[in-house]
Amino acid sequence: MSSPAAKSPFVAIVCGGTGGHLFPGLAVAEQLQKRGCTVALLISSKDVDQQAVKSARGMEIFTLPAVALQNKNYLFFVKGFWNSFCAARKFFKQRKPDAVLAMGGFTSAPPILAAKKFGAKTFLHESNTIPGRANRFLSRFVDEAFVGFPVAAARFRAKKVFVTGTPVRLQFQPCEIAACRTKLGLDPNRPMILVVGGSQGGTGLNEMILSALPLLAGKNWQWLHLTGANDFEKLKSAYAARGIKAVVKPFLSEMDLALGAAAVSVSRAGASSLAEIATMRLPSLLVPYPLAADNHQFFNALAFKNTGSAKLLEQKDFTPEKITDILVELMENETTRSIMQSALAQWHAPKAAEQITENIVGAIARQREKMAQAKVIRCSCGHAHGSAKHVH
Repeated sequence: MSSPAAKSPFVAIVCGGTGGHLFPGLAVAEQLQKRGCTVALLISSKDVDQQAVKSARGMEIFTLPAVALQNKNYLFFVKGFWNSFCAARKFFKQRKPDAVLAMGGFTSAPPILAAKKFGAKTFLHESNTIPGRANRFLSRFVDEAFVGFPVAAARFRAKKVFVTGTPVRLQFQPCEIAACRTKLGLDPNRPMILVVGGSQGGTGLNEMILSALPLLAGKNWQWLHLTGANDFEKLKSAYAARGIKAVVKPFLSEMDLALGAAAVSVSRAGASSLAEIATMRLPSLLVPYPLAADNHQFFNALAFKNTGSAKLLEQKDFTPEKITDILVELMENETTRSIMQSALAQWHAPKAAEQITENIVGAIARQREKMAQAKVIRCSCGHAHGSAKHVH
């Protein structure tokens, strides 16, 4: 029988709630698998989670009953928190984790607290400039914390905080733009704008583009517009009515192709989306989701704007003329595009997932070595006591 030290480390990653929490978690999971770890993804029951994890390979998927705090319904939230804690504890009792990594969001806290009861090493990652409530709460309990923006480190009370950047999945690599467009059913030779509102903030962004279409209809551009489920038919009809070449989809799992095909993107400013934009060096107009907790998307976007890495337009300041002027500049001014692409390099953290993985694997190795040494000491003490008794 193999010794415990020889067993593959088992790491649980809590990454549900939004794509912004889940996709960086998947990036770390891929690196952990490369290092010989067994990985489980703990997610919520939300459709965005259930769809996104379909791309996970060789990972166990466990759905938690946690619910987000909405409309100050604290009783419902606490009930979901407790049920999630119990579910995680039951899961970990069956399979004791060596480590648990939380990626933020309402699913994070219960599994971390449950894991500590089993002696697991605990970690969290915060992608945004302003940490979410779950991560602020958890920071005092975990062994190590990782942040995407340096400014977030000061808001944590963790023992150790490392600035790693935000992990991006392996498939996000600069690619041949015409080939990406062809795979998506687009004209390989026409410049394309990508519009994506993310898992929460699609409707406001959709309305902005819809109101600007009359001013943009004469341009020789094509569009890939990811609308979310609610606005799909309305946007599809709007593009068709104006004779604008567009591929309109409610959701797309191959976001690497979408960013690779685009000349410009119009995007919300979730940290995961920004990390992917930086990786692909894609000039972008950022429209922060105004209802994001602590307005964190605005501050994410502001960090990019202040470094010349993107344009910023708040939804409350929108007019069709403003968005038209910005898109024309981004699409047609090569100097603007070139400066922005160079600036984006500073936000690209290609080793983020590897660094987080290295810290986790290292912590597990040290813990196992410590346990092995303790076992040797116990055995030595036992033999010594037995020998003395025999002599007596």
